[in-house]
Amino acid sequence: MTIRSMTGFAQLKGEQGRTAYTFAAKSVNHRFLDLHLRLPGRSELFEQQLRKLFKDKMHRGHVEVTLTLEYAGASGISVNQELVAGYVKAFRQLSDELDLHGEVDLNAVFRLNGALSGSSEMPEEAELQATLLAAAAELIDLLNANRRSEGDHTCAELESRMDQLERNTAEVETLRGAVLQAHLERIRARMAELLEGQAEPERILQEAALLAERSDVQEEIVRLLTHIKHFRGLLEEGEDVGKKLDFLLQEMNREANTMLSKTTGLAGDAMRITELGLALKSDIEKSREQVQNVE
Repeated sequence: MTIRSMTGFAQLKGEQGRTAYTFAAKSVNHRFLDLHLRLPGRSELFEQQLRKLFKDKMHRGHVEVTLTLEYAGASGISVNQELVAGYVKAFRQLSDELDLHGEVDLNAVFRLNGALSGSSEMPEEAELQATLLAAAAELIDLLNANRRSEGDHTCAELESRMDQLERNTAEVETLRGAVLQAHLERIRARMAELLEGQAEPERILQEAALLAERSDVQEEIVRLLTHIKHFRGLLEEGEDVGKKLDFLLQEMNREANTMLSKTTGLAGDAMRITELGLALKSDIEKSREQVQNVE
């Protein structure tokens, strides 16, 4: 299984009897599944079924869906003659009662609700609606296939970033001794100051233990490597992992920050860990930019 991007496009055309249809869907990233449907009029029941279909097959993304219908041999617009005649009759009757003069403005009448109907309305034929639902399912599959293709490129980029993170973390581990040595020098200097001030032995031990605890980056190294392994596992898992990937990258960034705080102000080989820590943060941030578009 592969991860899916939230960016994609799909279009599907077909016909049922004398009705031709065009389905189109495009999606971009969003925190949740955000559906925007542009359908013919009188599509309330069909819309409910369509929304359920999308929710069953997609999890995140701002998705815009458009359905257009065309009827072979139809003029495109029909007049509700009974309703229009009723409007005209009511107009003339009221004109006579109020002793007004004038003719009915058909342009105004046609703007009244229900006076005109056309191909923009959903037919009630059950067979057509069943065909459209089947087409919608195929459209979603096409859209998801497109999103998976985009996801393959994103996955390759993230795998490359994880490789670089792993290499830099491994180098940090090789320099860990330099960090400990630098902190040891600090401890020795601090102990010398305390001894000159005739500090109590317990105070000296407390200071030494505190500085030693703050000096080692082994815990950050282990956590970073664990997060990287987990991240790769989620990439293989694929579907609906975007939020989990983003959370892991936040945790990786936390470890990189802690690593930098432990090496600030150190000289010699330990300065290389600071450089590596900044490189780690850069790769983590670039990975987060990619993950924002993962479903």
